[in-house]
Amino acid sequence: MRAAMLSIRDRLDRVGVLLSGLCAVHCLASLALIAGLGLGGEYLLNPMIHRVGLALAVAVGSATLVMGVARHGDPLPLQVGAAGIAMMAVALFTSHGKAEAALTIAGVALLAWAHLRNIRHNSCTV
Repeated sequence: MRAAMLSIRDRLDRVGVLLSGLCAVHCLASLALIAGLGLGGEYLLNPMIHRVGLALAVAVGSATLVMGVARHGDPLPLQVGAAGIAMMAVALFTSHGKAEAALTIAGVALLAWAHLRNIRHNSCTV
């Protein structure tokens, strides 16, 4: 049972890293396509994409980072991940552009780091 829980947490952390990477690519691609070519703004900047992305980040991040603290006792990944989620949430209320992209990418980077730190802790405590 314990090994199964570690496996689930590890997979969720990996999903978190993947979602963080996809979010960063989305932000950079959106800026490049819209600023450079004027294409896709109505789809790439759709607020629903950002709301769903934040909801996924909150769900996956909250579950894995809280379970991580319970498992390995290091609160740093949870604290850094929470700061990243907060930055992503603030970006939702910022007008589209460089500030929104910077907040989102910084938040995503913090959250990805927190997931990677959790993965490293989990592999050290097996």
